[in-house]
Amino acid sequence: MGGLDAAPAPLAEHDYALWEKRVDALQVLATTKGLFTVDGLRRVIEDLGPQYYEDMTYYERWMHSVNQNLVEAGVYSLAELGAKMAEVAARGDTYGNCTDKRDDS
Repeated sequence: MGGLDAAPAPLAEHDYALWEKRVDALQVLATTKGLFTVDGLRRVIEDLGPQYYEDMTYYERWMHSVNQNLVEAGVYSLAELGAKMAEVAARGDTYGNCTDKRDDS
């Protein structure tokens, strides 16, 4: 957490999961649109408290912060988010798997 001693950060390159890339893209789009600032992103992450901070991965903390900032900006409500999450969950585990074999020729 900000200002506290920590182990060295691993600097090895690694592949990012698709959801991590999407979190990064959402953060860039939201800040570009002026919905919140990088300082707002940091504020929410630092407000997590030590236990949540340690339990979440880097991009989980970002996703939490982006979401909180978008709610605070009035982009959507927690009720709207909950409804959308239920809709996506109802799609099942195969959502996002592309099995469509269209011939685009």
